Amino acid sequence: MAGAAAASIRERQTVALKRMLNFNVPHVKNSTGEPVWKVLIYDRFGQDIISPLLSVKELRDMGITLHLSKLEDIANAALAASAVTQVAKVFDQYLNFITLEDDMFVLCNQNKELVSYRAINRPDITDTEMETVMDTIVDSLFCFFVTLGAVPIIRCSRGTAAEMVAVKLDKKLRENLRDARNSLFTGDTLGAGQFSFQRPLLVLIDRNIDLATPLHHTWTYQALVHDVLDFHLNRVNLEESSGMENSPAGARPKRKNKKSYDLTPVDKFWQKHKGSPFPEVAESVQQELESYRAQEDEVKRLKSIMGLEGEDEGAISMLSDNTAKLTSAVSSLPELLEKKRLIDLHTNVATAVLEHIKARKLDVYFEYEEKIMSKTTLDKSLLDIISDPDAGTPEDKMRLFLIYYISAQQAPSEADLEQYKKALTDAGCNLNPLQYIKQWKAFAKMASAPTSYGNTTTKPMGLLSRVMNTGSQFVMEGVKNLVLKQQNLPVTRILDNLMEMKSNPETDDYRYFDPKMLRGNDSSVPRNKNPFQEAIVFVVGGGNYIEYQNLVDYIKGKQGKHILYGCSELFNATQFIKQLSQLGQK
Repeated sequence: MAGAAAASIRERQTVALKRMLNFNVPHVKNSTGEPVWKVLIYDRFGQDIISPLLSVKELRDMGITLHLSKLEDIANAALAASAVTQVAKVFDQYLNFITLEDDMFVLCNQNKELVSYRAINRPDITDTEMETVMDTIVDSLFCFFVTLGAVPIIRCSRGTAAEMVAVKLDKKLRENLRDARNSLFTGDTLGAGQFSFQRPLLVLIDRNIDLATPLHHTWTYQALVHDVLDFHLNRVNLEESSGMENSPAGARPKRKNKKSYDLTPVDKFWQKHKGSPFPEVAESVQQELESYRAQEDEVKRLKSIMGLEGEDEGAISMLSDNTAKLTSAVSSLPELLEKKRLIDLHTNVATAVLEHIKARKLDVYFEYEEKIMSKTTLDKSLLDIISDPDAGTPEDKMRLFLIYYISAQQAPSEADLEQYKKALTDAGCNLNPLQYIKQWKAFAKMASAPTSYGNTTTKPMGLLSRVMNTGSQFVMEGVKNLVLKQQNLPVTRILDNLMEMKSNPETDDYRYFDPKMLRGNDSSVPRNKNPFQEAIVFVVGGGNYIEYQNLVDYIKGKQGKHILYGCSELFNATQFIKQLSQLGQK
């Protein structure tokens, strides 16, 4: 595949990291030379960048025997011992962003409040503070494009924080390109020779163009895990309830076990199903479990060949293969045990998600919000759901009402609003987020032209398939089996207009920057008339997995085209509501 985005950003950042760990000499896999043993010292930022990409084993393969976070201590000790002259070289690396997927990155995890939606939209923010926020975002985006090895053409809407980022990024790229001797975009940086002649499009989008999607209840696996569980930097932390079932009366409840699982590209089940609707995931886990059970006898047989019945599974890799039988066992058993590990992992994660869906009626919320956003007739009144003590948490109710309020063609009358407010207060909701959205809607003059979310909707499938009801791990009774219909969210629609060069009132006055042009021109007329093959969508003010998945689904139908999704921070609805609440405090 030609093109800058074709080799995934995960691949590129991993290559750049390995190169760095090899003292900026390209990393050769099968070199016969002795490995150079190293100690890797990083701060929390560095840890967040490295941990989603390289495992401890991979670091060890690179000759790193120890990794810790003691950079300042070493610097101070070197000064105190007058040993600064022992420092042979210092390199600058342009890796200040975090890659979570082949096609997704975020700017930071530590100190993300510095570039958060709240930080950008605070009414009392000073110009100097805003400059700092924008510079922080631009520095990381610059690192991203250095790693990608491509200079983009930039488009953005006017009068937004996204425009401020565009202006600064254009200037920074332009200055770097002008300095021919030190430019980071010339020569064979990270194999730049492979790139196609066509440059990628960078679409900078302001979070304010769509505040409903980050609040939306969701129905796909990855987005649900992020919404209802503790999931960040590709790791999910679960509390396993070990209830009171077997405890004698009056005994103290047992401590909950905490378990962590990494959900990474190596996990084939996750790669295949992270974008699937939840009932489909539950069914697939069940099928995997059944296919493994059929092989359990084989596992026992292989273990007995290897004399490992009672052995720890870690010992398997230590065996020598002295017979043909043993050879086949050594190659088959680890594969089967890995399959079992993934099934157990997803059984636990999917069960935890299912508990939330049932306890909070998340299927009902998801379906109702889809109808609101696609302007479909509602079969139940909003007040009924808000007043239903069995449906969802106060936060679920607030999310639903905010989506209704944001999407409404016409704001509810004051009398109606008071009625909704009373119902929300009675349900235990904090009204601060509504206070902020009300101000935002008035300021953005959105009342007359709210963002459209397409006009198709989900449809219930009726009864769940046989697997889900007969002896299934997942008792899905009472949960709707909703099937998703593809519809483009606002971010995807904007990207489609700009990538395909379509004329549309929504994007016709977007600004156009080409950092390679000698003179910076403030033209909104694109010079390039051909559709783009590659694009990066970056949301200033925070993104989410719903939007990411929508872009992934959109590009599946476009042969030979690639999209990367990035955002200043990745938040779930709980974290977003908290920011809206802080902004709405009087």
